[in-house]
Amino acid sequence: MYKKKGVLMGSEEIQWHPPYVAAMNLELGEDRDKLVFIPEYTLNTGALKIDLFMENKGHGSVRNDIGKIFRRYNIVEFKSPDDMLGIDVFIKVQGYACLFKAYGEKADGRKMEEITVSLIRWTKPDKLFGYFKEHGVEVENPCKGIYYIREMVLFPTQIIVTKELDSEKHRWLCALSGQLAEQDLRGLLTSISCLEGKMEKEYADSVLEVALRANRGLAEKLRRDDNMSKTLMEIMEPVLAEVRQECMREGLKEGRREGRREGMVYAYYEMNLSTNEIAQKLQLTEEEVLEIIRKKDGQL
Repeated sequence: MYKKKGVLMGSEEIQWHPPYVAAMNLELGEDRDKLVFIPEYTLNTGALKIDLFMENKGHGSVRNDIGKIFRRYNIVEFKSPDDMLGIDVFIKVQGYACLFKAYGEKADGRKMEEITVSLIRWTKPDKLFGYFKEHGVEVENPCKGIYYIREMVLFPTQIIVTKELDSEKHRWLCALSGQLAEQDLRGLLTSISCLEGKMEKEYADSVLEVALRANRGLAEKLRRDDNMSKTLMEIMEPVLAEVRQECMREGLKEGRREGRREGMVYAYYEMNLSTNEIAQKLQLTEEEVLEIIRKKDGQL
């Protein structure tokens, strides 16, 4: 389930779930017109929520390896790098799917065979897979990083281990880790530079910000590389320029504008701009910039 609480990486707190949703939008980009994406889908009138719910509108199957299991209703749960994924959590997510099936508008309105479950985690949950082996549960591994659980489930279920995925084919999900190699981050920047749509660039901005924060040492190394710092600026500046314009348009809600402004400050900060340069670009005082940076770094 979605947690408002983030994961501490050093002295800072990282919110993993929003960039996971962004990464899924990018991963499934070529089939996005077939799917309806609903983050934090509410299961009932209570507090139960699904991290990401995707409904296939019936325009064909999904081509991406991650989506080959998908049917009409697709429940996705994300586990951040430090989250546990044992048998109890696994069964609990099956329970969410049961509740989703039971809360249809009419009797058997949501067919069991039309519901799938996906759990996504950076590393393979060895204890869970040990449990499967001990209890004779069949597990199929159709391609790197994707495991189909063939027994002990009511719905087609897969576990996606992003550390094992082909990083060339699944650049976006693979970027959400605190253990990126330099070539991974450089590859991510290259992928971002190839994006054209405004929405895609915003999703990529969300993924990149977390990748930089979770890999602070590597980010610092690239920032000291003049060529890479320049490349990062070239990639991010068009996105940030569009966000600046959107924030200035009349009618943008205050909370959303504030969140976007903080995101822009930190993005420029990661590009090695001085606080004075950031203040000039965003029409803020230098003290406001420093306050946002301290807040992001968990120093307030």
